[in-house]
Amino acid sequence: MRTPPRFDRGHTDDLMSFLAASPSPYHAVANAAERLEKAGFRQAAETDAWDGTTGGRYVLRGGAIVAWYVPEDAEPHTPFRIVGAHTDSPNLRVKPRPDSGGHGWRQVAVEIYGGPLLNSWLDRDLGLAGRLSLRDGSTRLVNIDRALLRVPQLAVHLDRSVTAEGLKLDKQRHLQPVWGLGDDVHDGDLIRFVEQECGIDEGETTGWDLMVHSIEPPSYLGRDKELVAGPRMDNLLSVHAGTAALVAVATGEEPLPYIPVLAAFDHEENGSQSDTGADGPLLGSVLERSVFARGGSYEDRARAFAGTVCLSSDTGHAVHPNYAERHDPTHHPRAGKGPILKVNVNNRYATDGSGRAVFAAACDKAGVPFQTFVSNNAMPCGTTIGPITAARHGIKTVDIGVAILSMHSARELCGADDPFLLANALVAFLEG
Repeated sequence: MRTPPRFDRGHTDDLMSFLAASPSPYHAVANAAERLEKAGFRQAAETDAWDGTTGGRYVLRGGAIVAWYVPEDAEPHTPFRIVGAHTDSPNLRVKPRPDSGGHGWRQVAVEIYGGPLLNSWLDRDLGLAGRLSLRDGSTRLVNIDRALLRVPQLAVHLDRSVTAEGLKLDKQRHLQPVWGLGDDVHDGDLIRFVEQECGIDEGETTGWDLMVHSIEPPSYLGRDKELVAGPRMDNLLSVHAGTAALVAVATGEEPLPYIPVLAAFDHEENGSQSDTGADGPLLGSVLERSVFARGGSYEDRARAFAGTVCLSSDTGHAVHPNYAERHDPTHHPRAGKGPILKVNVNNRYATDGSGRAVFAAACDKAGVPFQTFVSNNAMPCGTTIGPITAARHGIKTVDIGVAILSMHSARELCGADDPFLLANALVAFLEG
């Protein structure tokens, strides 16, 4: 008999709240940590000695979080079941010298992060979010969630070619947002403004990681509200689902033959090569320390890793009704029809036949339908943290996700039922 679903449309409502409250990777992991704390998890400092006690723990580093739950009967060689995801999204990020402008306009100098759909950032009301590093060594989260900046598009009257040749944007010249009027531009104006907004004494900020975000909240869309439009679904949709699934299994009554883990990394959109990215040592360090804290040896570590499976959950492409020819003709994932299994024989995705069987078993247990995504042979395929995780740690990894439209836009679109279908499949996977 299939397990009754744990999540329904209430999960999608909660996802929308999570998206709105997480305008940066730092906010996303803070919100995930808060949910874990409410479920009894406790933060483990990387600089402390760890013990082997049972229960839930998490490590928070920058824009990344790794959380795990050790059941009562776990052995040092007990394998892990990992849900992997990433916390970052393509956007516009503030440069080290942000104050610029000209011709009576005050502007903020930004750099392009990842591969955003540039046109989606034009003529939107934008806020500012991220973190400040202070003189005393602490950090402070920032979220100015009001209409503060805007990237104005050039009027068609000043570029008649746009109607015939299409919009062409120069990343350096055309994406700098305006945020006021005036000819006097002074270094430090923006950061002083942010300090005032946060109640920080002027001059206390010595570093910053700030980015813009659309202030338009997520919303249901469509005749029957069967769609959800919102920002940063790639890939906070998976971070949210993974957090909810980990909480569900950690607080449930199902016996756990594995140690369930959530690993949400930063910097996937630009290659994952950082201390908080999937190509860094964070996940391997946490898993190894968990084994050793429970009295395990290197042999136990090897046994645990050999039996471990990771579901790398990231958004994928639903078939686009206006561009159906861009998709593989025999693989047309549809919004509202359940999560997708992502396959690429050139290892841009980590899925193989045995991995497919693991995911199929989880979906069957959860009563969740799933679909398969394969790229059109004439189109280059994207990638995820999946192949990196598999290669770096020697862990069997399967790439999955939710099919969306407008990937890498400032505002993306998915089926309203797909987030909770994914979360139910993740619960079944973590339970084993």
